[in-house]
Amino acid sequence: MLTQDKMEEACGLFGIFAPGEDLLRLTNYALYALQHRGQESAGIALSDGEKVHVKKGPGLVSEVFPHFRNLENIPALAAIGHVRYSTTGGTRPENAQPLLIRYRHGCLSVAHNGNLVNAGELRDRLEKEGSIFQTTTDSELITHLIARYGNDDLITSLKAVPPYLRGAYSFLFLTEDKLVGLRDPYGMRPLSLGRWNDYYVLASESCAFDTIGAEMIRDINPGEMVVITKEGMTSTQIMPSQRSALCIFEFIYFARPDSNINGKNVHLVRKKLGRLLAREHPAAADIVTGVPDSSIAAASGYAEEIGLPYEVGLIKNRYIGRTFIQPRQEIRNIGVQLKLNPIKKVVEGKRIVVVDDSIVRGTTSKKLVDMFFKAGAKEVHLRISSSPIISPCFYGIDMQNSEELIAAKRKIEEIRQEIGATSLGYLSLQGMLEAVGMPAEDFCLACFTGEYPI
Repeated sequence: MLTQDKMEEACGLFGIFAPGEDLLRLTNYALYALQHRGQESAGIALSDGEKVHVKKGPGLVSEVFPHFRNLENIPALAAIGHVRYSTTGGTRPENAQPLLIRYRHGCLSVAHNGNLVNAGELRDRLEKEGSIFQTTTDSELITHLIARYGNDDLITSLKAVPPYLRGAYSFLFLTEDKLVGLRDPYGMRPLSLGRWNDYYVLASESCAFDTIGAEMIRDINPGEMVVITKEGMTSTQIMPSQRSALCIFEFIYFARPDSNINGKNVHLVRKKLGRLLAREHPAAADIVTGVPDSSIAAASGYAEEIGLPYEVGLIKNRYIGRTFIQPRQEIRNIGVQLKLNPIKKVVEGKRIVVVDDSIVRGTTSKKLVDMFFKAGAKEVHLRISSSPIISPCFYGIDMQNSEELIAAKRKIEEIRQEIGATSLGYLSLQGMLEAVGMPAEDFCLACFTGEYPI
């Protein structure tokens, strides 16, 4: 069940093959850069050339790795890292990644971003054939498929397994001597290739490359597998890709503003989203403000386009953690007030435009509008830099029930009345695509249209 009013992405991935370097700390730093993609658990797997070692646990990167204990003295060959937000399998400690199995061909560690839509079907089939699962996550399925249907060559095994998988996924695999990246044939979840010194790195977002001083080379193509060893990197198109279906919310909300995806800077895309939103839904107001953090760029673009001053109207408490996951709605509402607080002297007596990136359930939006009115705002014009979300997501975003989507059941005027805003305006689908500068067929737009690519 969706427990808050923002969509949450599945996780963030990082991998590096750099023999003899301090891979533990490099991976740790990269995971800090990807922390926004998942805050439930974190983990690192290290290969020393003979075995794979894993350290993982629930919590933030800083909580899981306050120090490195026994991993510190391992002469590492390669490493993968993972930060997780669960959309399947729950928050059990055993579901933290990277997963590690030891089977007849050696060690295999796996990190996964995405969601397999046929996970239940696959699990039932494998259990009937004798498989015993250690976790409740769909990520473990691929390890059983590799062990059951593969052979002593991992690359051959990986080429054989994807036909069994349906859904959105980017995988990183680590063995004693290989680092492998694999992206689904629709490219729904991001995965990029970079270079650190003379070595190759992989990550969900380019901001991880920037953090460790690596240079981005390119995005991994849909259906592509890259294999990195001491001999270098090889690339194979192991699955045909008829079209790309990248989740457009990477640009709207998920990715960090300093990341680049498909050659587009996320911050600049969000700023253009705001500009187009201002053209489609101007408001007679005094100031514009944005909801931190993902809506700041869109709010500044809106303000510039409409010719109004941009003001910091909300302060975000960055030390709260994930307090919004609470059992009762009234407690979650308090969590909103703990996280965000209006600056009364900025909004008092003003007609304000509040720019946000999306509305899912509507509970946070209602609370924000109420907070601004209580702080003395005369009018609160809510502007959303994406279209109404009318359909659930089954590809790795925590939004799988249409009953909890406010726009699935109500027209825009009804939504406005429920959240209490003076006015409400959403950016059109055409405006979203114009801001990104890519055609509709390059994206998954299912949450806005109800048309699913898989």
